[in-house]
Amino acid sequence: MSQYDFLILGGGAAAFAVATVASELGAKTAMINDGLPLGGTCVNVGCVPSKHLLELGFDHYYAGRSRFAALTPAQGTVDFRQAIQGKDELVAGLRQQNYQNVLQALGNVELIEGQGRFLSPTEVSVAVGAHGDTLLQAKKILIATGSSTYIPPIEGLEGVDYLTNREALSLEKLPERLLIIGGGPLGLEFAQMFAHFGSQVTLLANHERVLPHYEPEIGEALGYYLQREGIEIVTKVKTERVSQSGDEKTVTGLVNGEERTWQADQLLIATGIKPNTDALDLERAGVRTAARGFVETDDTLHTSVQNIWAAGDVVGKMALETVAAKEGHAAARNALAGEARTINYEQIPHAVFTSPSVASVGITEEESSERYHACSCRTVPLESVPKALAVNDTRGLIKMVVHPQTGVIMGVHIVAPVAHEMIHEATLAIRAQMTIDDLIDTVHVFPTYSEGIKLAAQAFRRDLSKMSCCVE
Repeated sequence: MSQYDFLILGGGAAAFAVATVASELGAKTAMINDGLPLGGTCVNVGCVPSKHLLELGFDHYYAGRSRFAALTPAQGTVDFRQAIQGKDELVAGLRQQNYQNVLQALGNVELIEGQGRFLSPTEVSVAVGAHGDTLLQAKKILIATGSSTYIPPIEGLEGVDYLTNREALSLEKLPERLLIIGGGPLGLEFAQMFAHFGSQVTLLANHERVLPHYEPEIGEALGYYLQREGIEIVTKVKTERVSQSGDEKTVTGLVNGEERTWQADQLLIATGIKPNTDALDLERAGVRTAARGFVETDDTLHTSVQNIWAAGDVVGKMALETVAAKEGHAAARNALAGEARTINYEQIPHAVFTSPSVASVGITEEESSERYHACSCRTVPLESVPKALAVNDTRGLIKMVVHPQTGVIMGVHIVAPVAHEMIHEATLAIRAQMTIDDLIDTVHVFPTYSEGIKLAAQAFRRDLSKMSCCVE
């Protein structure tokens, strides 16, 4: 049995953050990776490949639909096979550069490829194919096995050749018709991606609007813009059953009590995530889990077992690469250096990379009302932002939530062509506990989309319709 100071179950963003800390602290460490190649979801089947293909789709679609009357739209075609090949080359290069090379450079960290499972709180067995099981023992262990697509219990789905994001990113042929079940970030990004490539896309959402966990104005605005591009969005769908005849998939559901059916040659399931914990035998270690199997942790990412911590998607806080890395770093410092680091999730921005994009940080109007029994909020349409008018792209809005007594900025929610870039100013403002007057007093570059954040703050003090450019 091999002995280690630290075992890491997983090979994604959280695991690499942990391995980096372990290496810096000189702990003899083993990283046990199974499932996706090194790098986990983000580099292999998440952020990197999807954003690459989204941008390719933007260039193609919008080149044929110029915002300016003086320009003649360009006509072009998408070589779908070449697009997928280019994505594969990008992924392989980044996996090598940011994960394989990095791991080789870390001292004291050994990679073991295989499925790990607990035998006890300090012992893990790793199945390494034909070589049998390897037994490992460690003083401390961290679970960072990530997540995969949650497949809802829909009648007939087990008999249908459906896609998850993993398969959708490796299709050899562009589907003529694509059905998507799920109105969250992943479903919307894939809807626009394939629509821009030329697929006829229908998206089925079970809530009243897409992005149901965002501000209502955000989901309503983005849904409107995507429908204007030809994507069919059907809300309040209760999916009843799914079937397949030949290559055609059929989804049957209820909309306001009325039965409807939809057909397509590909069906994508985008209904959230589940943790990769089924094969870990967590009960043997005594690790408690919550709904869907997410690992329970306290604020310091400590599990119910004294020597075991967890980080990343597997704990179910925020399924983002940045959060996984932040959690991994904090958990490793807590486990190996005896610290008690915590994370304020209200200071973490998140985005949806559609066009226009969506970005959000902090609390919503509803959360403010629950917390303070009042909400001080302002919403500024992009028609009020000079840069948006200058470049003829006014799709979107900026909503700001502030403390009703102090004016401290508590939340910022954006739909805009570059919302994912704009959100960082709002993040810093929330982290620094800035007030609307602090933002108003900060000189911004004119004209920029980011100036819209200052305008949102000014909306608490002025009538924007009666204000000239750059007025304090």
